[in-house]
Amino acid sequence: MHQQTLTFRTAGRGSTEITAEVERTVRASGVQAGLCHLFLQHTSASLILCENAAPAVRRDLETIFARLAPDGDPAYAHDDEGPDDMAAHARTVLTSSSLQVPVAGGRLALGTWQGIYLWEHRRAPHSRSLVITVVG
Repeated sequence: MHQQTLTFRTAGRGSTEITAEVERTVRASGVQAGLCHLFLQHTSASLILCENAAPAVRRDLETIFARLAPDGDPAYAHDDEGPDDMAAHARTVLTSSSLQVPVAGGRLALGTWQGIYLWEHRRAPHSRSLVITVVG
């Protein structure tokens, strides 16, 4: 088993591809066959496995989530950190703070058009910690 924590600085709301960084951790683990578990230690950002060739997919996801969990909705009671606070928490609950990806041949067994993204749900930049555990 191999475990490592990586820190990513986001630019604010939007997705950041982290596939290469996760892949480096898998290679460093020496595991040839097993599982890579990713856990984001935050409640206002999430992890997604998404299309990695067409940026329009991620833009469209932002549009969909803006409709599902709009910033500053007057129905929200929680706004301790501003109008995007509760919306960010809702977006995280609707997605996930963890992912599992198989490891095969010492690499992530991702499909042709799949990438791993850290999806920041807050408008301001944040530092985000990702725990990567590789078991095999």
